[in-house]
Amino acid sequence: MPANKPPAVHTTETGSAAAGDSVSTDALSSELSGASSNAPQAKQEDKNQRYWFHILRQDTPAARNLHAAKLVNKAWQQGDRVGIVCDTLEHAQELDDLLWNFSPDAFIPHSVISEANTPCKDPVGILLHPPAAEDWDTVIILCAELPAHADTFKRLALIAQNDPVVLDQARAHFKQLRALGIEARVHDQRQS
Repeated sequence: MPANKPPAVHTTETGSAAAGDSVSTDALSSELSGASSNAPQAKQEDKNQRYWFHILRQDTPAARNLHAAKLVNKAWQQGDRVGIVCDTLEHAQELDDLLWNFSPDAFIPHSVISEANTPCKDPVGILLHPPAAEDWDTVIILCAELPAHADTFKRLALIAQNDPVVLDQARAHFKQLRALGIEARVHDQRQS
């Protein structure tokens, strides 16, 4: 990130069969668990711990989708309801296919939800609209616009492949979160 680089940058270990797109289990476990504290500063730090940027070494949308599927699988296995927000029906269908097929031993019940007033009965929803914070434990952002109420989510993950346009969107999202008082953590795979 340029001049607005966050103070704490964490790298993710790579080297899996997915060409460097591994998801660090330790990073995800700390990301998906959140210790609570009664002190105001500790509460803010706890909140900051729940907002993550994943910047991938790869530059393809397919790598971004695969990383999202891995995050979804991990969060769902830990009992979270997960909302994935994307911009187009085509992208939602790509994610739908990937969630059914990305791992031979994974079964992730999910639905594509195109209308905000349609409830998602599955634990994972691929959303074509801004998510309601109370409906989801973890929200994964793959869309161009950060929801206006992003600071109300229990956990938020933003994933950007190493593409100039997507990285610019990620920078804008980071600035929006900072304006809301959130210092998001960054896992930058380009630095490993």
